[in-house]
Amino acid sequence: MTGGGPAGGGLRPDPAAAWTVRQVNEAARGLLEREAPSLWVRGETANVYQARSGHWYFTLKDAGAGAGAEAEIGCVLFQWDARRLAAPPQAGMGVRVLGGLTLYEPKGRFQLRVRRLVADGADGAWRRRFEELRRRLEREGLIDPGRRRPLPRFPRTVGVVTSPSGAALRDVASVLRRRAPWVRLLLRGTRVQGEGAAAEIADALRVIGARRPDVIVVARGGGSEEDLWSFNEEVVARAVAASPAPVVSGVGHETDVTICDLVADLRAPTPSAAAEAVAPDRATVAQRLDERAGRMAKGLAGKARLARARLEAGRRGLGRRGRRLGEAPRRRLDGQRQRLAAAARRRVALEGTRLAGMRSRLGGASRARIGSARERARRGEREMRAGVAALARTRTAALERAAAALDALSPLGTLQRGYAIPLDADGSALRRAGDFEPGLRFTLRVADGAVPCRVRADGPGGGDAGGGE
Repeated sequence: MTGGGPAGGGLRPDPAAAWTVRQVNEAARGLLEREAPSLWVRGETANVYQARSGHWYFTLKDAGAGAGAEAEIGCVLFQWDARRLAAPPQAGMGVRVLGGLTLYEPKGRFQLRVRRLVADGADGAWRRRFEELRRRLEREGLIDPGRRRPLPRFPRTVGVVTSPSGAALRDVASVLRRRAPWVRLLLRGTRVQGEGAAAEIADALRVIGARRPDVIVVARGGGSEEDLWSFNEEVVARAVAASPAPVVSGVGHETDVTICDLVADLRAPTPSAAAEAVAPDRATVAQRLDERAGRMAKGLAGKARLARARLEAGRRGLGRRGRRLGEAPRRRLDGQRQRLAAAARRRVALEGTRLAGMRSRLGGASRARIGSARERARRGEREMRAGVAALARTRTAALERAAAALDALSPLGTLQRGYAIPLDADGSALRRAGDFEPGLRFTLRVADGAVPCRVRADGPGGGDAGGGE
């Protein structure tokens, strides 16, 4: 660059000849691409991700420098170059790349355009730690796919271990509300990066596991290897393996792989995908229920038709066999009926003969007994009549004597001889003179009736009785 502006010339501090930002970026890009069109660079990959366009972007750091790397450069690997690779780039790889320096003009970003990528002989320090832990856990069987538990199809409670202020929680809650609003969300907040975060994550897993949720989601959004390193610690891996409920790991982006992902019962590429994995979509559930109801109805109808066909076939077969099988018993029954009828007739005839003989013998004896009985009955009747007549005469004589004695004692008999009896109003007899007070009304009883009377007051203390008024 020798000019003072776009038209060329020496570089002079002349305000009138000021460059635009675009012109500066174009010039810088041209200079970089001319001066360093191709070179090999060694380093450790970090922040690897693939864009929707298919291009790969990552950062190349000085290998072994760790989180406090002294130098790094952004890299781009276009999709047509990535197709020639045996495998896509992974974070933490020690690599050598062949490319040229360039500048992304819209952002003024300095980067290395990679055309080839090969693994370097020595991996990065964190990658070596990752592999050492992975191999140890693999020997213990914690990464064995056979120990992974199936997720519940219709969980009622979903536990979530994540930062209470992070985007991962919002993503998980949003997906659960949309797909399965009946699910209860149980949150255990924790730090997800930084010093001591791994111990907090492990403790959160133990605490929420004690609440017995149906499934647990461990979630965190994307970040650099250093940001996600807490999920590569052994304490987290063992807490995931010891969880009483199945664990779904939704840590980082799709290209990020952590130890937590390997030990979990299911790895999801993102927190949202983890929520989708544990919560069935309600529309899909309703559709499956409808489909199963239709299949069940169709299956029951088919079974009913098959059962009816079998029943009809059995009925027809039974009818033919029944007629054949019933002929012999029917013949035996007819023979037995005829033999029974003949035996009955013989028995009736025999009994009739015996009865006739008995009647004949009984006839003569009965007539003699009947004549004797009739004679005894006539004698008894005559004796009874005589006894009744004597009893009547005796009772009549006694009655006449009793009547005569009663008549002799009766006041009526006295009245028949000319006497009379005075009676007061109460029917009591007046026997003394003092009973006849002057003006007293009384009745005089005679033999053939009663005469009303009243005492006259002719003298003191007494008087003559007068006739009725």
